[in-house]
Amino acid sequence: MMFRYVIGAMLLMGMVAKGFRFGVDAVSMNYYIMSCPMIDGIVRDAVSRALQDDPTLAGPLLRMHFHDCWIQGCDASILIDSTKDNTAEKDSPGNLSLRGYELIDNIKDELEDQCPGVVSCADIIAMAARDAVFLSGGPIYDIPKGRKDGRRSKIEYTINLPFPTFNSSELIRVFGQRGFTIQDMVALSGAHTLGVARCASFKNRLSKFDNTHEVDPSLDANFASTISKTCSAGDKAEQPFDASRNDFDNLYFHALQNKAGLLTSDQTLFDSPRTRGFVNGYAMNEAMFFMDFQRAMVKMSLLDVKEGAKGEVRRDCRKIN
Repeated sequence: MMFRYVIGAMLLMGMVAKGFRFGVDAVSMNYYIMSCPMIDGIVRDAVSRALQDDPTLAGPLLRMHFHDCWIQGCDASILIDSTKDNTAEKDSPGNLSLRGYELIDNIKDELEDQCPGVVSCADIIAMAARDAVFLSGGPIYDIPKGRKDGRRSKIEYTINLPFPTFNSSELIRVFGQRGFTIQDMVALSGAHTLGVARCASFKNRLSKFDNTHEVDPSLDANFASTISKTCSAGDKAEQPFDASRNDFDNLYFHALQNKAGLLTSDQTLFDSPRTRGFVNGYAMNEAMFFMDFQRAMVKMSLLDVKEGAKGEVRRDCRKIN
């Protein structure tokens, strides 16, 4: 436990020492220090209670944060419900398996009781993901706050989410377009140390893979048999990314070394010379993975943040004010 606190403290001190700027003028670590000073405790306690009831929720919270930030920035557009006139992001095929909405609602309700009209839903998502990482055994880190909530959510925007069939070159390209380095991308992929994927996301590797191979040749034969059995239950059947689905650790990278990456976009990180070195480094040194992951998470949490009049603080996370 103490080791993880030290890693987080080192990251924050390093940011200060190097004059780290968040690149977004309206956000800061102390954004709510006067208006809602108890926010961190409220969010962390709520996430802790939720994970005690359902330890599998950590992965979905992290995934929700990524899916929110990747489309239109970290603005809680993923939370907006569809209406008769608009189909929202959450109802796109790639988002139908997202979970954790009720927890975000509960946190919002508690914060509205304590600090009405102050805390954005976008900040709640980012903080819940941060706390899910730590409470699952990962590093402790802080994120700047002050994001505003967006005012639109459209299903067509979700076409820009990375596909589970992407190879390393495609991943490097799409992450690079958003300002991430190759190292950032591999570290963020390590989020797959938590959670599961549905068969629909990896069945492409099990049948008619290409013109030469029926099964993806990068798959370990025993692992191919395992996930084939999983898929016998249908497209919604779930398979953990690694052997410790509820623990934040570096076993995901060990799985890649053993040809047991679940998605094409997972295993490609080990198969490609451009990314293999990072995989091997993180498999060997968990502390290095933790350090790079939290740095990349802070970076991701600031994607296209809405500021001032460009956003709002929703009263209800599921609908625009």
